[in-house]
Amino acid sequence: MSAVDATIVSTALPTISDELGDEALRSWVITSYLLATVATMPLYGKIGDLYGRKRVFLVAVAIFAIGSMLSGAAGSMEQLLVFRAIQGMGSGGIGALSMAIVADIVPARQLGRWLGYQGAVYAAASLVGPLAGGLFVDNLTWRWAFYVNLPFALLSLLIVWSALHVPYERIPHALDYPGAALITSALACLVVVASVGSDSNDWTSPVVIGVAIAAVVLGALFVWWERRAPEPVLPLRLLGVRVVRVASGINLTAGASFAAGIYFIPVFVQQVAGYSPTTSGFLLVPFMFTTAFATLIAGRAVERTGHYRIWPIVGSIIAVVGTVLLATLGLDTPVWLVAVFGSVLGIGIGFVMQTSLLAVQNGAEQRDLGVATSTALLSRMLGSTLGVALCSAALQSQLPSGRLGAVDYADALPYVYYAALPVALALVVLALRLPQLRLREDARYDFEPPTDAPVLPPS
Repeated sequence: MSAVDATIVSTALPTISDELGDEALRSWVITSYLLATVATMPLYGKIGDLYGRKRVFLVAVAIFAIGSMLSGAAGSMEQLLVFRAIQGMGSGGIGALSMAIVADIVPARQLGRWLGYQGAVYAAASLVGPLAGGLFVDNLTWRWAFYVNLPFALLSLLIVWSALHVPYERIPHALDYPGAALITSALACLVVVASVGSDSNDWTSPVVIGVAIAAVVLGALFVWWERRAPEPVLPLRLLGVRVVRVASGINLTAGASFAAGIYFIPVFVQQVAGYSPTTSGFLLVPFMFTTAFATLIAGRAVERTGHYRIWPIVGSIIAVVGTVLLATLGLDTPVWLVAVFGSVLGIGIGFVMQTSLLAVQNGAEQRDLGVATSTALLSRMLGSTLGVALCSAALQSQLPSGRLGAVDYADALPYVYYAALPVALALVVLALRLPQLRLREDARYDFEPPTDAPVLPPS
C-alpha cells in the first residue's frame, strides 16, 4: 500500500488539479505525503522499540487507511494536502516497522531472502502505481486512487492482528519529545528544500536558502540535544557502529541512483522518443524487474554463504556501469536499448539495497533494531529525494527557455547521468568500506504457530 501510494497519484495529478483547482499546489500533493513519511519514520522506529512493533504497526496501517479515505473525499486542494500528510504519517510506520518485524522473527542468516521478497514487492508496487493511477482516471475517477487502499488496509489489519504472534515486552521509557520535534523539523526542511528547489530550479531564492539554513540549524540542535537526552529518539551510539554508519551511507547513495533510473528514464521515453505515459510505464518494467530479481538473487546467496559484503561491492560497480551507459542516451537511441541500459542499473541497485539493510539489522543491537531499520530506510528515502533534486537541477540547467522539443531533451538528459555518476562512484567507495560481520543464526523471537495448531507426527 505505502509503495503504491508513493507513485499512484502522479498519473492522476493533472485530473485532480483540474477538478479541485489551484494549480500552484499541485506538486505539494506528492510533497506533503513524502514530507510526513520522512518526518515520522525515525519516530516509528523508536516507538516500536519501546511499545512493541505489532501494535504500533497496526496503528500505522489504521492512520494510513483514514488518510486514504479522507483524501478520496477531499473537496479542495487544501484539504487534500492535509489528508495526504495524514496518509504519509501512516506510511512512515508501514515501511520501517514491517522490515523491523521481519528482522525480529527471521534469523539474520535467512534475512536476506525475506528482505529480498519485500524488495521485490516494493519494486513491483512502484511500477504498478502509475499504471493503476492512469487506469482509475481513464475508467473511474481519481478518487479511487485513494479508496482502493481501504479493502487492502482492512485485510492487512485482520491478517496482522490474527496471524502475527510476537510477544510484547514492556520497556521502561521516557520518550524524547524535544529530540523527536527537532529531527522531524530538520527532515521536513530538507525535503522542502529538495522539492521546492527541483520544482522551480531556483536554488538561490530567499525561501530555499532560508529553509536550508533552518535545516542545518535544526540538525545541529538535534545532535546537541541527543548527546544529553536520557532516552534519545535516535541514539548516537548507533551511528558509532561502523556497519550501521557505512550502510546508511550506502542506502543514501543507492536511493539517489535508483531515483535517476525510475524518474528520468520515462522522461527520455516520453519527451525524446514521443511515447505515451502508459507506454513509458511499461518500458520501466525491465528496470523494476531486474531490481527485484537482483534482490532475490543476492538474498538467496547470502543465506547460502553467510557473506553479504560482496553484493554491495559488485552491485555498486554495476550501478556505475549502468549510469555511464545511460549518459550516452541521444536522439537516435532506440527505446529497447534504453530499457537494456536501465536493466543494468536495476541489477546494480538490486544487489545493493536489501543486502545493505541486512548488514544494518545484523550489526545493530536488538534493543536498537527498530531505530536502526528506520535509519537505513530513511537514508534511502532521503537519497531518492535528494537524487531527484540533483538530477532535476542538472536537466533544467541544460534546457533552453521557451518551447521545448525532442532535440532539447535529448541534448539535456545525459547531464542527468553526469550528475548521478559521482553519486554512483561514492556508492562504490562506501561499499568497499562495509565490514563483513558474522550473521546471527537465531532470531529475537521464535515465530511459532498458535498452541491450538495441529502438530504433525514425525515422518
